[in-house]
Amino acid sequence: MILSSLHVYPIKSCGGFSPEAWDVDDHGLLYDRRWMVVDPGGDFITQRDQPRMALIRVGVSYPHLTVEAPGMPKLTLPLEPVGGRQLRVRVWADQVDAWLPDQRADQWFAEFLGLPCGLAYMPDAVLRPVDPDYAAPWREVSFADAFPFLIVGQASLDELNRRLAEPVPMDRFRPNLVLAGAEPYAEDRWRRIRIGDLTFELVKPCARCVITTTDQATAARGVEPLRTLAGYRTIDGKVMFGQNALHDMAGWVKKGESV
Repeated sequence: MILSSLHVYPIKSCGGFSPEAWDVDDHGLLYDRRWMVVDPGGDFITQRDQPRMALIRVGVSYPHLTVEAPGMPKLTLPLEPVGGRQLRVRVWADQVDAWLPDQRADQWFAEFLGLPCGLAYMPDAVLRPVDPDYAAPWREVSFADAFPFLIVGQASLDELNRRLAEPVPMDRFRPNLVLAGAEPYAEDRWRRIRIGDLTFELVKPCARCVITTTDQATAARGVEPLRTLAGYRTIDGKVMFGQNALHDMAGWVKKGESV
């Protein structure tokens, strides 16, 4: 088995990029979901309610974060901003302190999405613990839904696409690490894997939502692949695809490494 691709999403629920190799810090892939769009009260905003967020393309050109979208000027921000307006923000049941460092970014996102919002940043000093039911209290996560990594097997997507009238790409599932060379859904049975020098603990299946039905290239929304997955991947009333994972230490991962 090999790591066939890796994916970084600096802004939660926006488009990401797929490097050949990338650093891993305490939160997961470096810069992954360290930014998040929030409403004026600090609640997170995602593609679940705003599918147009799929059209926002985000990249890293050190030391800058770059943001682009149809009809909008390119936005360039510091990758590690200092200062700004402090705001208590919410991701599901978690509340943490964050910063809104740039009014230009707030205005950019408000204009593109057509609603009042801002772009929040999580500094290194902010600790958002992983759910204690699955991890020690010192384990931390960025603005990702719950865990530092989402792992999906390429064969699992291939098996799903075999059942679909029109195949879907892997970006519908927004994984961090895609593994090739195993059988479909082999990741469901794994507990620990090693990629290069890093060890990952697979702790919880990932329950999928309406984002999987959103075309990441056009923002059009349908019913697949969620409808088909529900027919054979429903557990306790939730549709499962992929595995949430924790990592044991900082380091780096590289496309093509053995698993």
